[in-house]
Amino acid sequence: MRTHFIAIGGSAMHNLAIALQEKGYTVTGSDDTIFEPSKSRLENAGLLPEEYGWFPQKITANLDAVILGMHAKPDNPELQKAQELGLKIYSYPEFLYEQSIDKTRVVIGGSHGKTSITAMILHVMHYHEKEVDYMVGAQLEGFDTMVHLTSDNDFIVLEGDEYLSSPIDRRPKFHLYQANIALISGIAWDHVNVFETFEDYKKQFEIFTDTMINGSILVYNEEDPLVKEVAEAATKPTRKHAYYTPNYTIKNGVTFLETPEGEMPIEVFGEHNLNNLAGAKWICQHMGVDEAEFYEAIADFKGASKRLEKIADKKGTVIFKDYAHSPSKVKATTEAVRKQYPKKRFIACLELHTYSSLTPVFLQQYNNTLAAADEVVVFYSPEAVEIKQLDALKPKQISEAIQHDRLKVYTNPVMFKEYLKNGAFANTVLLLMSSGNYGGLNFKEIEDWI
Repeated sequence: MRTHFIAIGGSAMHNLAIALQEKGYTVTGSDDTIFEPSKSRLENAGLLPEEYGWFPQKITANLDAVILGMHAKPDNPELQKAQELGLKIYSYPEFLYEQSIDKTRVVIGGSHGKTSITAMILHVMHYHEKEVDYMVGAQLEGFDTMVHLTSDNDFIVLEGDEYLSSPIDRRPKFHLYQANIALISGIAWDHVNVFETFEDYKKQFEIFTDTMINGSILVYNEEDPLVKEVAEAATKPTRKHAYYTPNYTIKNGVTFLETPEGEMPIEVFGEHNLNNLAGAKWICQHMGVDEAEFYEAIADFKGASKRLEKIADKKGTVIFKDYAHSPSKVKATTEAVRKQYPKKRFIACLELHTYSSLTPVFLQQYNNTLAAADEVVVFYSPEAVEIKQLDALKPKQISEAIQHDRLKVYTNPVMFKEYLKNGAFANTVLLLMSSGNYGGLNFKEIEDWI
């Protein structure tokens, strides 16, 4: 099968391209710019375009499929050529569905926690040498790629994103998968550039349950009242299973999970991660892994990349980076770190990087999300605000929205880097939350600065 990727450098797109080549497909692609780690991965696979840009001559009648990434625009010249030729054009979630039409599709949805839950499930399956296909939104220890497709595996585990599928397909990605087994972890307003009201955003999860196939199974977090409301109203799933945060204790900075066999130390921490673990356990049981096998495997799970990832632990200073950026994620992550390190000075840093977080109206959603920290540092780039064509944001607006007694705001990446480089962080836990990189911060350098 011959496939061409328009915007091959995307996070999910480049992983799908590599997975299809490993499956034996002929793969080509284009993009106007490609960043790391996509660039190196594509280069190692022999799939990096010879030059950046869009080349309609790459689109020929003998292509079996054109896969369109969200980074491309509706007037993309390669897309227009594919439309002129009448070629089959897929978004990547639509193509993943076609690749899994004869499999049991396990879809993990929710405003937060979906990457971690997907990672937990895959870790358990990998531990017990149970082969499954998958698509996950973060790099996992023990896995070469973030997408894996075969002709033989019975299950495919899909992280179910609620963002749009492609520039010409305005459906949320998780609507396209038609789940056999699904999970919803939480519902908290996000993506305000697409879903302008909370009601519209919540509606997408209601539609998600309605896209599930007849006879399907829905696993849901009953501690989230909105999830519970959506799940209980859903009519498509034949069976529903609620989960909740299990009992646990923290002793000397180590979290112990209560199990039928007694207390078990685990690598991850935070109430939100314990809640995620409970959901993952239910899904694994539906995939043929019993409770005892799950606990055996999950004991050494360290988390997905950038999810409370410890990047330094030196001379009494502990530093984490985390992908948290939406208000619900920021609050859960901040509270988790506070609870795990109650006696340390706690500094929480947050980069406002997404369209939603840089919108003044939505910024109010961050009120009280960082209250667990002793000190708060917020970074944002005025250039990013301008690129997103938003109204200019002032530090005072951030202070008024977040309302923390000890708050600093940085807009210059050099000054923020100097703060980290020269700060006094003795007996301190430092949390760096962002879906970006603070204007070019090299996280690997931070340990050397302590």
